[in-house]
Amino acid sequence: MSCQTGSSLEKDQAFLLLALHSSSETLGVAVQDCRDPKTSRRTATFPLGRGLSHSLLNCVEELLPAASWPQLARLAVAIGPGGFTGTRLTVVMARTLAQQLGCSLDGVSSFALMAPRLAVALSDEQMEQPFWIVKPLPRRGTVAGRYQLQMAAEVGAAKVVVELESPHLLAEDFKAFPALDAQDDVAKDVEHLLELCATAHSLGQEVAWNDVLPIYPTSPVVVSP
Repeated sequence: MSCQTGSSLEKDQAFLLLALHSSSETLGVAVQDCRDPKTSRRTATFPLGRGLSHSLLNCVEELLPAASWPQLARLAVAIGPGGFTGTRLTVVMARTLAQQLGCSLDGVSSFALMAPRLAVALSDEQMEQPFWIVKPLPRRGTVAGRYQLQMAAEVGAAKVVVELESPHLLAEDFKAFPALDAQDDVAKDVEHLLELCATAHSLGQEVAWNDVLPIYPTSPVVVSP
């Protein structure tokens, strides 16, 4: 699969993909060389917690040294919902790199990334209809996103998940059904994010970096009525 989507010399020299996921206490990083996608893929997770702000760059450089960043052809980042600071840090880093390099940036919600692996718990009947992924927040309510499995374009390929409603705070009296509890597995989800990035790149789908913003279902600022 060719990684070259532009005609300029700079585009011709860009062949790396980078995915970042920090919507939980664990940072996930995934890298792939488009010239050798089968053997070049590398992923790593770092349980940093609140240490993310001090260690983000070092962790990324463990898989992709800064000297190689100009060779990035495309980036992808999980946009939440998740911790306010953690999600923002990787989104800002990804946006900055994409802006400076002039490359596309994919933003995918953390619920959409986990949806394919959680959907296996649905009954056969439920798999044919939309479903919810929910996450209760202490004293804040429930955050939920709505998803549906659809047939892939390629014959024999696994079903793909479409995000019908991005994660948001549900009304107190709303009952989401069928609903699956959000479950973090950053190692699997950052690899899935990289796969989505690779697919979008191979199809030549351009996404502007400034279209990618973090999801904040609840505001960190308390506004008095």
